Amino acid sequence: MTILTLDIRTLIAAAPNGLRAECAGLTPAEFYDRYCEHTGPIRLSDWSLAGNGSSEYAATLEFAGHVRTVGTTGSPVAAMTSALYDEGYTVEILRFHQRRTEDGTATFVQCEVNGRRGWGAALAGDGAESTVRAMIAGVNRTL
Repeated sequence: MTILTLDIRTLIAAAPNGLRAECAGLTPAEFYDRYCEHTGPIRLSDWSLAGNGSSEYAATLEFAGHVRTVGTTGSPVAAMTSALYDEGYTVEILRFHQRRTEDGTATFVQCEVNGRRGWGAALAGDGAESTVRAMIAGVNRTL
């Protein structure tokens, strides 16, 4: 798992226009609490490269009362959506925005779960990890 120092100002600057308009006036700490904080029923406890230099990843997700490891070769969005669906979270990705910054890859995902919508944002060393973290933040925000 890559550990990065999160520069919220960099993350906000990389956000899509609609999200920047929605969060206008928030302090960086408020932005983090609203869009990045990973509190909720789903947590990412581990993220690792599963293959030798390939695009195979493994994510260990914590749900209420149990842990599940999800592996993917290819799209982390498809793998996460499937894993969340299997756990009873019917997630629809409405908007997806990803941008490379000096600090890593910033990902912004607008999710819908049971008719409720929420943005999730994350910054990580690679696009796949950033995607998984943003999806978890977005889903947790809708619950």
